[in-house]
Amino acid sequence: MIHEIDIEPLRAWFLQEKRIFPWRSDPTPYMVWISEVMLQQTQSARVVDFFTRWMKRFPDIETLAKASEQEVLKYWEGLGYY
Repeated sequence: MIHEIDIEPLRAWFLQEKRIFPWRSDPTPYMVWISEVMLQQTQSARVVDFFTRWMKRFPDIETLAKASEQEVLKYWEGLGYY
């Protein structure tokens, strides 16, 4: 048996309490993907600077694909992946 869940209280709470993040302003699948991977390892407040810097250098998947592995790792450095 499937129970219906009233999500409105959660939705109302989110709309009232949500924080502003760059990956929420005008999300693309690429931005969501990068933010989700970054957010797996550290706090969201810390990810903001990494995400912003990453998007300036690698604004889309084509730019990322053309970059060297060394450069990509340099931009990823400090997020907790070793």
